[in-house]
Amino acid sequence: MEAFLMLVSQIFLWVAVIAQTLLIVALARQVGILHERIAPAGALTLHQKVNVGEVASPMTVTTTQGQSMTVGGKREGRSQLLFFASPDCPVCKSLLPVLRSSARAESGWLDVVLAGDGDSAAYKRLARDHGLANVPMVLSEALGRAFGVSKLPYAVLLDEDGRVASLGLINSREHLESLFEAKEHGVASIQDYLARRQKEA
Repeated sequence: MEAFLMLVSQIFLWVAVIAQTLLIVALARQVGILHERIAPAGALTLHQKVNVGEVASPMTVTTTQGQSMTVGGKREGRSQLLFFASPDCPVCKSLLPVLRSSARAESGWLDVVLAGDGDSAAYKRLARDHGLANVPMVLSEALGRAFGVSKLPYAVLLDEDGRVASLGLINSREHLESLFEAKEHGVASIQDYLARRQKEA
């Protein structure tokens, strides 16, 4: 009798193990399907003063190094990325290494400008600590107002003709790269691109 009960318990145990294995395989498959369906996250476009496609009015500003430079306007084969940050913003600091690597990787067509408003010494220290000493830095409240910057970190990508190619709130490397992707595809944002594709399908 004991042998029979042992055999029955072993059978039930193996049935439970096989059922659990099948459930894990089914769950893994569903996770894979969900991962494929999730759209890439792009920079969040907030309510802004300028829209994608508009020509940004050129502004002459002075960098923290004392050099005069123009933001916006036509630039032969060069785009400008304005990255608005603050020394008091933890998210901004976490993204500065991403900004540095993007400035190097995209140097063939992109000029990166670190922008903000406040204490010049704090911004210089921020740039030095994150290896951005060679990136022009502009402290101008008027520049931030011109692009409707209300939250940080925020980025604006201007194309070769001085038009706003893409813009938005940046919280990750993926968000920053989405600005480049949006420009490449000629859309306002990655979300806009996906919406168009969905309509065409």
